[in-house]
Amino acid sequence: MRSRTANWFECKIRYEKVMEDGLQKKVTETYSVDALSFSEAEERITEEMSSYISGEFTVQDIKKAPYGEIFFSDSELADKWYKAKLQFITIDEKTEKEKRSSVSYLVQAGSFNGAVKNIDEVMGGTMIDYVIASVAETQILDVFEHAPSTKNKPESEE
Repeated sequence: MRSRTANWFECKIRYEKVMEDGLQKKVTETYSVDALSFSEAEERITEEMSSYISGEFTVQDIKKAPYGEIFFSDSELADKWYKAKLQFITIDEKTEKEKRSSVSYLVQAGSFNGAVKNIDEVMGGTMIDYVIASVAETQILDVFEHAPSTKNKPESEE
Protein backbone atom coordinates (compact mmCIF):
# COMPACT_ATOMS: atom_id res chain seq x y z
CA MET A 1 0.00 0.00 0.00
CA ARG A 2 1.12 3.50 -0.78
CA SER A 3 -0.68 6.82 -0.64
CA ARG A 4 -0.38 9.88 -2.82
CA THR A 5 -1.54 13.42 -2.08
CA ALA A 6 -2.15 15.66 -5.10
CA ASN A 7 -4.72 17.80 -6.90
CA TRP A 8 -7.08 15.20 -8.35
CA PHE A 9 -9.67 15.79 -11.05
CA GLU A 10 -12.42 13.41 -12.13
CA CYS A 11 -12.81 13.31 -15.91
CA LYS A 12 -15.70 11.77 -17.85
CA ILE A 13 -14.92 10.45 -21.33
CA ARG A 14 -17.59 9.58 -23.90
CA TYR A 15 -16.86 7.32 -26.87
CA GLU A 16 -18.13 4.38 -28.90
CA LYS A 17 -16.99 1.14 -27.33
CA VAL A 18 -17.11 -2.29 -28.96
CA MET A 19 -19.03 -4.48 -26.53
CA GLU A 20 -18.43 -8.21 -25.92
CA ASP A 21 -21.22 -9.10 -28.35
CA GLY A 22 -19.49 -7.10 -31.12
CA LEU A 23 -21.97 -4.20 -31.16
CA GLN A 24 -20.83 -0.62 -30.72
CA LYS A 25 -22.35 1.37 -27.89
CA LYS A 26 -21.78 4.95 -26.70
CA VAL A 27 -20.39 4.82 -23.17
CA THR A 28 -19.27 7.37 -20.61
CA GLU A 29 -16.41 6.36 -18.33
CA THR A 30 -14.89 8.15 -15.35
CA TYR A 31 -11.18 8.46 -14.64
CA SER A 32 -9.15 10.41 -12.10
CA VAL A 33 -6.03 12.39 -13.07
CA ASP A 34 -3.39 14.28 -11.14
CA ALA A 35 -3.23 17.84 -12.50
CA LEU A 36 -2.74 21.43 -11.38
CA SER A 37 -5.63 22.94 -13.36
CA PHE A 38 -8.72 22.04 -15.36
CA SER A 39 -6.88 22.65 -18.64
CA GLU A 40 -3.99 20.41 -17.57
CA ALA A 41 -6.51 17.74 -16.49
CA GLU A 42 -8.11 17.86 -19.96
CA GLU A 43 -4.71 17.63 -21.65
CA ARG A 44 -3.64 14.73 -19.43
CA ILE A 45 -6.83 12.68 -19.85
CA THR A 46 -6.76 13.25 -23.63
CA GLU A 47 -3.13 12.10 -23.76
CA GLU A 48 -3.77 9.04 -21.56
CA MET A 49 -6.96 7.92 -23.33
CA SER A 50 -5.63 8.37 -26.86
CA SER A 51 -3.48 5.27 -26.35
CA TYR A 52 -6.50 3.20 -25.20
CA ILE A 53 -9.26 4.42 -27.51
CA SER A 54 -8.85 3.96 -31.27
CA GLY A 55 -11.69 6.22 -32.45
CA GLU A 56 -12.89 9.65 -31.46
CA PHE A 57 -13.80 10.53 -27.90
CA THR A 58 -14.92 13.64 -26.09
CA VAL A 59 -14.17 14.91 -22.63
CA GLN A 60 -17.71 15.31 -21.27
CA ASP A 61 -16.95 16.68 -17.82
CA ILE A 62 -14.07 17.61 -15.55
CA LYS A 63 -14.56 18.37 -11.88
CA LYS A 64 -12.31 18.80 -8.87
CA ALA A 65 -12.25 15.53 -6.98
CA PRO A 66 -13.66 15.53 -3.43
CA TYR A 67 -10.51 13.77 -2.19
CA GLY A 68 -6.92 14.96 -1.97
CA GLU A 69 -5.25 11.66 -1.24
CA ILE A 70 -5.45 8.24 -2.88
CA PHE A 71 -4.46 4.89 -1.37
CA PHE A 72 -2.98 2.62 -4.06
CA SER A 73 -2.98 -1.16 -3.59
CA ASP A 74 -0.17 -3.46 -4.68
CA SER A 75 -2.57 -6.35 -5.28
CA GLU A 76 -3.41 -7.33 -8.86
CA LEU A 77 -6.94 -8.18 -7.71
CA ALA A 78 -7.52 -4.57 -6.64
CA ASP A 79 -9.49 -3.46 -9.70
CA LYS A 80 -12.09 -1.16 -8.08
CA TRP A 81 -11.99 2.29 -6.54
CA TYR A 82 -13.84 3.16 -3.35
CA LYS A 83 -14.59 6.56 -1.88
CA ALA A 84 -13.99 6.47 1.86
CA LYS A 85 -15.09 9.11 4.33
CA LEU A 86 -13.07 9.10 7.53
CA GLN A 87 -13.73 11.13 10.64
CA PHE A 88 -10.69 12.20 12.63
CA ILE A 89 -11.35 12.48 16.35
CA THR A 90 -9.74 15.24 18.41
CA ILE A 91 -10.46 16.53 21.89
CA ASP A 92 -11.06 20.27 22.33
CA GLU A 93 -8.73 21.26 25.18
CA LYS A 94 -10.98 24.06 26.47
CA THR A 95 -14.33 22.29 26.46
CA GLU A 96 -12.91 18.74 26.71
CA LYS A 97 -15.47 17.65 24.10
CA GLU A 98 -14.84 15.24 21.25
CA LYS A 99 -14.59 16.96 17.88
CA ARG A 100 -14.79 15.13 14.54
CA SER A 101 -13.54 16.39 11.20
CA SER A 102 -14.34 14.54 7.97
CA VAL A 103 -11.87 13.79 5.20
CA SER A 104 -12.50 11.84 1.97
CA TYR A 105 -10.07 9.43 0.32
CA LEU A 106 -10.05 7.27 -2.79
CA VAL A 107 -9.03 3.68 -2.03
CA GLN A 108 -8.03 0.96 -4.51
CA ALA A 109 -9.23 -2.53 -3.58
CA GLY A 110 -10.80 -5.69 -4.97
CA SER A 111 -13.79 -5.67 -2.60
CA PHE A 112 -15.53 -3.62 0.08
CA ASN A 113 -13.76 -5.58 2.84
CA GLY A 114 -10.46 -5.11 1.01
CA ALA A 115 -11.04 -1.34 0.96
CA VAL A 116 -11.64 -1.30 4.73
CA LYS A 117 -8.50 -3.42 5.25
CA ASN A 118 -6.44 -1.05 3.06
CA ILE A 119 -7.71 1.99 4.97
CA ASP A 120 -6.78 0.37 8.28
CA GLU A 121 -3.36 -0.57 6.88
CA VAL A 122 -2.54 3.01 5.84
CA MET A 123 -4.15 4.76 8.81
CA GLY A 124 -2.77 2.22 11.30
CA GLY A 125 0.67 3.71 10.74
CA THR A 126 -0.52 7.11 11.99
CA MET A 127 -1.21 8.39 15.48
CA ILE A 128 -4.61 9.81 14.46
CA ASP A 129 -7.79 8.46 16.05
CA TYR A 130 -10.30 7.87 13.26
CA VAL A 131 -13.64 6.28 12.45
CA ILE A 132 -14.63 5.02 9.00
CA ALA A 133 -17.90 6.87 8.40
CA SER A 134 -18.61 5.40 4.95
CA VAL A 135 -17.11 3.39 2.11
CA ALA A 136 -18.78 3.25 -1.30
CA GLU A 137 -17.73 1.86 -4.66
CA THR A 138 -17.23 4.52 -7.35
CA GLN A 139 -17.58 4.47 -11.14
CA ILE A 140 -13.89 5.42 -11.54
CA LEU A 141 -12.14 2.95 -13.84
CA ASP A 142 -8.54 4.09 -13.42
CA VAL A 143 -6.29 6.72 -11.87
CA PHE A 144 -3.51 8.43 -13.81
CA GLU A 145 -0.72 9.84 -11.68
CA HIS A 146 1.52 12.64 -12.84
CA ALA A 147 4.74 11.33 -14.37
CA PRO A 148 7.68 13.76 -14.61
CA SER A 149 8.04 14.96 -18.19
CA THR A 150 11.35 14.45 -19.96
CA LYS A 151 10.52 16.55 -23.02
CA ASN A 152 11.04 19.94 -21.32
CA LYS A 153 14.33 19.14 -19.61
CA PRO A 154 17.40 20.79 -21.13
CA GLU A 155 20.03 18.43 -22.44
CA SER A 156 23.25 18.44 -20.48
CA GLU A 157 26.14 20.23 -22.13
CA GLU A 158 29.39 18.34 -22.46
